[in-house]
Amino acid sequence: MRPMWRYMLPMSHGFRLDRPPVDVLNYEIAQEQAVALGRLGRALEAALARLREFDAAHPRSGVPESARQARRTLVTEAGHALWMFVVQREACGLRDSRAVMREYNVPNELQHCMGAIPVTSRRAAT
Repeated sequence: MRPMWRYMLPMSHGFRLDRPPVDVLNYEIAQEQAVALGRLGRALEAALARLREFDAAHPRSGVPESARQARRTLVTEAGHALWMFVVQREACGLRDSRAVMREYNVPNELQHCMGAIPVTSRRAAT
């Protein structure tokens, strides 16, 4: 027989496995939501950094088409990362996305395209 003390150790401050199963499940769900939120926040930070680095290295006027396309790709990626982060925050009960826009210094351009899925040439042909 296994020692019961192993299953009675606190998981965190004040949380123990002798709670009802639904409490344990809710705790696990909250942990997963927090992990996902952190991961998506880091992804947003990285996407914003890539876009800012690109903008710092390239002037806005007189750039070749290849640079404009590269920037559009970065904007699309950052807009998707922003969308994913905002949706996860809302799933966690954090409904006000204005704080995200301020804290992460999200450009208006990204706010307007967040969640948008670009039309690819394959989709346009159908």
